[in-house]
Amino acid sequence: MKRRQLVKALAATGLLAKYGTVGGLMGFMQRALANGNNPVPAGLHQLKGQVTVNGQPAHAGQLIRPGDTVVTAGDGEAIYVIGQDAFLQRSGSTVSFGHTAADFMRIVRGRILSVFGKGEREIKFTTATIGIRGTACYIEEGIQKVGAGGTASDTAPTYFCLCYGEAKVIPTAAPEQSETLLTTHHDHPIYISNDMNMPSTMVTASVINHTDIELILLENMVGRWPPFYGQIQAGGHY
Repeated sequence: MKRRQLVKALAATGLLAKYGTVGGLMGFMQRALANGNNPVPAGLHQLKGQVTVNGQPAHAGQLIRPGDTVVTAGDGEAIYVIGQDAFLQRSGSTVSFGHTAADFMRIVRGRILSVFGKGEREIKFTTATIGIRGTACYIEEGIQKVGAGGTASDTAPTYFCLCYGEAKVIPTAAPEQSETLLTTHHDHPIYISNDMNMPSTMVTASVINHTDIELILLENMVGRWPPFYGQIQAGGHY
C-alpha cells in the first residue's frame, strides 16, 4: 500500500480525526505519512501545552541532546526525533537522556511511545532496566492508581509493551527473573513491580493507551515502516 493510499485508508477509519483537536496533530500526521522515505530532521516537531527542556521552554526544531531532560506538563505533549529514534511523550512525563548506549534513556515518570533504529540501547526506570535492539515500545512509569472516589492512591506497577522487536527485561528487585522478549505485534505486554511478595515481579498485561497509527507516524518520521503496516485494516488497530 502506498503512503497516500494509507493516509486515505487511515482517515476513513476515523482514527486520524481524533487528533484534530490536539494542536493540529492530524495534519502533522498526514504530512509525515506522505513524506516518502525521507526522514524528518532531528529535533522537536510537535509541541502541545507546556513542554520544557532542562527547565526552559521548548520550541519547535530544538535538538534534544545527550544529558537533556524533557518534561511535559499536565497539558503537554511532545513528538521529537533523536538520530534514528522517534518519541511521542505524553502529558505529565519526565524523560532524561544519557551520554552512552548503556544509559540512553531514563523514564522518571509518565508515558512515552518510542521507536528505535539499529543498535543496542538501554532504557531505565524504577522497576527495571531494558536492553532494546531495533524495536518499538510503550512505557508507563510512576502512574498513580485512581481509587473508587476518584482520588489518587498507590503508584501502579510499570507498564511495558514491546510493540515489536527484541528486548531483555531485567527487574530491579529480582534480576534473576530477567526475560528476553521477542514480539511482532504487541504480543506480550507486561506489568513490572518491585513487590517481592508476588510470585513474579513481571505479570502479563493487556494492550493499553497506544495505537498502531502512532507507531506508523513515528516510524515514518525516521524513514521506516513498522513490520505490521501491511496488515492495517479499517477497524483493525490497537
